[in-house]
Amino acid sequence: MFDHNNSSLAEIGTLIRDAKSVVIISHVRPDGDAVGTQIALGASLQELGKEVILINEDGCPSNLKFLAGSDKVLLPPENHIDADLCIALDTANNERLGGRCIEAVKLVKPVINIDHHITNEGYGDFVYVDPDSPATAQIIYELISNEGFPFPTASRDSLFVGISTDTGSFRYPATTARTYEVGADLLRMGADCGALSSAIYESYPYRRIELLKKLLGNLKMTVDDQVASWCLDLQTKEELSIKPEDSENLSDLIRGIDSVRVAVFFEELKDCSVRVSMRSKDVNLADVSKICSHFGGGGHPLASGARVHGKLHEVEEKVLNKICNSIT
Repeated sequence: MFDHNNSSLAEIGTLIRDAKSVVIISHVRPDGDAVGTQIALGASLQELGKEVILINEDGCPSNLKFLAGSDKVLLPPENHIDADLCIALDTANNERLGGRCIEAVKLVKPVINIDHHITNEGYGDFVYVDPDSPATAQIIYELISNEGFPFPTASRDSLFVGISTDTGSFRYPATTARTYEVGADLLRMGADCGALSSAIYESYPYRRIELLKKLLGNLKMTVDDQVASWCLDLQTKEELSIKPEDSENLSDLIRGIDSVRVAVFFEELKDCSVRVSMRSKDVNLADVSKICSHFGGGGHPLASGARVHGKLHEVEEKVLNKICNSIT
């Protein structure tokens, strides 16, 4: 775990000003915070006169394509990118940037790592990690504001989406007074809270409901109903043509059960591994970042994940046993 920064936002601002071209990347299976910060910083730097390239291992998910500037989030090119600066956003470790992204930017130096995950490993040449920030989008807001960078509409809206999605619509415990102040400032700039929130939370494809029906059908309650879990196998994913974003935040539904302390989502992957997504209701009851770190993963005390090699139900049993031993 990385426990200190080696740079400030002012130093990062200077590096950006000195660069003519910048490539901005984020983690695989990107969420609103990852894509939102890429779009926001990219749009700002483009107005600053920089040549900007945005890439992500999985491109932009369909549920975020309503954002202006989302079309600029591209898949990694086959050739190496030539740029003066690489900025990695919202990504706790280098591996999570994805193999093709890492290869595409491997000749770009220096690398700036900006993140809010407490488990950040401190990769890169310049590092700014603020685990007290509930979203990387809040850090990027501070960077753009403090450095006097342009604040175009695309930056405004994508930062609002990044903050909203990573705070559960300003509900999660990590949300601070400053978070509300930043949100209010974005609204004063003209961000349409109703329209953006509707696009985020009220515009799902029907297959997401079909997926929810399947998951509820295999819902498992263990440890005296303190742990709720469900599994998504490859067959179901193929039958319903499920995309990664279709399962986003579904575990919040079962975390909401009154007796539940930890909710777990197990997803079978094609490479003979299982993606484990874990949510805790209260860090004093269960710190899921510590549980996930046992399996090579990490994240936040209330929301973490890991990728575990093995068969679906074998991984399920192993992880549930670890959770049981951790909370009882």
